[in-house]
Amino acid sequence: MKNIQWIFVLFACLAASSMGLIGIAIAERSLTGIIFAIILLFIIMGFGFKKKRSLRENNR
Repeated sequence: MKNIQWIFVLFACLAASSMGLIGIAIAERSLTGIIFAIILLFIIMGFGFKKKRSLRENNR
């Protein structure tokens, strides 16, 4: 826990927020909101996994 990688904390918070947006959109019964939040979640998770892979390849 000495070396916190803040970019991953940011990605995790953004992903959790987009999951919350999915719940809000479901409560509001907004199909466009649900689709938007799911796409946003996939984009954020994709950036996070891409960043983790690039760090792993560079042996960091």
